[in-house]
Amino acid sequence: MAIFEVDENSFQDTLDAEFQKNNIVILKFGSDFCDACMALDTELEQVDEEELNISIILVNTDDLPEIAEAYNVYQLPTMIIFTNKNHILHEGQGVILSDDILKIINPSL
Repeated sequence: MAIFEVDENSFQDTLDAEFQKNNIVILKFGSDFCDACMALDTELEQVDEEELNISIILVNTDDLPEIAEAYNVYQLPTMIIFTNKNHILHEGQGVILSDDILKIINPSL
């Protein structure tokens, strides 16, 4: 559906808007200097191509450490998958393959 890179001013508005539009919102916390983070970005791009009803929001922890702290993110990359604003479907660290992400989102696959 869409991948968004956010800054301090656009994070909350983007998050709120995407929760209104999509059933699944993925927050991916990473850094430009993290190889594993870039590998997870590649996997998320594949998920984005296959799954139409999701939004992926990329949070650069170098630029937005306060948002990472608010979500208790202390290891990179971290991915949090929400089914709505108040329900976390999955939270994990490290690289997760696109097929596994799709199975988390849709267990019947």
